[in-house]
Amino acid sequence: MNRYPLVQSGGYDPKAIAQYYLYRPWLVIWRGINIILSFARFFIGLKWDELWNVEMRQVASKHATELREILTRLGPTFIKVGQALSTRPDLIRKDFLEELIKLQDQLPSFDNAIAFNIIETELDRSIEEIFSEISPDPLAAASLAQVYKARLHTGEEVAVKVQRPNLLPTITLDLYLMRWAAGWVAPWLPLNLGHDLRLIVDEFGTKLFEEVDYLNEGRNAEKFATNFRDDPTVKVPAIYWRYTSNRVLILEWIHGFKLTDTERIKAAGLNTDSLIEIGVTSGLRQLLEHGFFHADPHPGNLFAMPDGRMAFIDFGMMDQMEEHTKENLVSAVVHLINKDYIELAKDFVKLGFLTPETNIIPIIPALETVLDQAIGESVRDFNFKTVTDKFSELMYEYPFRVPAKFALIIRSLVTQEGLALSLNPNFKIVEVGYPYVARRLLTGETPEMRRRLIEVLFKDGKFQWQRLENMIAIARSDDNFDLLPTAQLGLQFILSEEGQFLRRQLLIALTEDDRLHTEEVRRLWNLVKDDLKPARLFNVALGALTELSTEGVAALLPTVSTFSAFQHKS
Repeated sequence: MNRYPLVQSGGYDPKAIAQYYLYRPWLVIWRGINIILSFARFFIGLKWDELWNVEMRQVASKHATELREILTRLGPTFIKVGQALSTRPDLIRKDFLEELIKLQDQLPSFDNAIAFNIIETELDRSIEEIFSEISPDPLAAASLAQVYKARLHTGEEVAVKVQRPNLLPTITLDLYLMRWAAGWVAPWLPLNLGHDLRLIVDEFGTKLFEEVDYLNEGRNAEKFATNFRDDPTVKVPAIYWRYTSNRVLILEWIHGFKLTDTERIKAAGLNTDSLIEIGVTSGLRQLLEHGFFHADPHPGNLFAMPDGRMAFIDFGMMDQMEEHTKENLVSAVVHLINKDYIELAKDFVKLGFLTPETNIIPIIPALETVLDQAIGESVRDFNFKTVTDKFSELMYEYPFRVPAKFALIIRSLVTQEGLALSLNPNFKIVEVGYPYVARRLLTGETPEMRRRLIEVLFKDGKFQWQRLENMIAIARSDDNFDLLPTAQLGLQFILSEEGQFLRRQLLIALTEDDRLHTEEVRRLWNLVKDDLKPARLFNVALGALTELSTEGVAALLPTVSTFSAFQHKS
């Protein structure tokens, strides 16, 4: 039941909101005064310290804390703004970023009588008709809703999520004021935005409207569950559509422990490293396989279950990533790990962090300096939090910007890494993440992914033996990785028409510089020989040969001759 005229099925519409408040100036003025007064003391304090030449490093922490407290007092919209800004190093200074990350969703709960009235109004039936029992008070209260535990008459335990009263009128009014202010403030900000600040407000408004539509959240949950239907380690609660509306969501109750509750997790006998691997791998699958990802994986939305599974809840903030973006992201990760900063700069252009007309030549040394520090001596020292912190420094010197989708991706990755570190302070995300990326490239399920593999293995027209060795070694660090199916796929690809280029380049690589590269081949063989047992190797070869055409056999002959020469020489 929709009681607010601005909330339509089309979602966030800034023009409709502006039209609505054009004829209600008293609402705008009253809320505007409240917001201005709230921020006045903050800005006066900043100017006072500046006037008296107070060293900003001494007071930065104090001002950052004041800003966080102001956002909390102003309510749901501003709490969400603070959370969103905490993922935008292109907009916020590093010291303020660190404080905004501390923003929590916890708020005082609203009156139970109001909550129960919302349930009855939305579902058009009494509490007694819906539930056999319901908790007298909410078990959790967040910025947008509060949650009760209940039992249906059919016996199922459920979570009842009830939206705060008058939430949408407050959100739309705040968004209207923010968008108006963005048009005035943007020219005075010392930032390389690369786009209209109002577009950032619109991006935020679109996601916020999606988050407060519980029918949309239910559809997101079912889509997410479908994507992970073959993964026994991931749990998604069922939605009870009969008892769900725009403002009330009833879903399966999850029995588990928050990922930050390490004492209860260990007491339950759960393996924290296994939970970390589930979390990181499922996160990478969302980004690089499905493209549909959970953009708000904070501690309250991820649970460790007693049987070892990880449960995801709260699917209000989700986003979809296009296929080409997934592929470019894989390339960027590999180029970053390989410290190939020229190609990484090109990836930033493809991903939208730099505009196509940007001259990347002066940016490459800066990338090398900053990212070398972030990665450290070993790739195992890499973490996303360090990279985002370092990038916050680059944003003020070079025309970097964070595309809309990547603001959510960064938030997702940094949050998941933080959760993993809470379970294991010595955790390095790359130890799980890079083997996954390597496996994705080596298996090459799609033509686009196979092209990415070729790009990685060749540099300046020359085959990079060391990169292939590193990739195989890293992929094999995962006990679940089986080299044989990958070898079969690789052999079939090399012998196919699509693999003609790679076939030719491999022959050149084996004989370039007027010598036979037997040492490189021997190192590769020593790396994989334990996995290539005779019986299994025969089956792989037989499987690949069944795919061969006459042309494929002819193409294979030069390769066989070269390999025979190597065997004879050995």
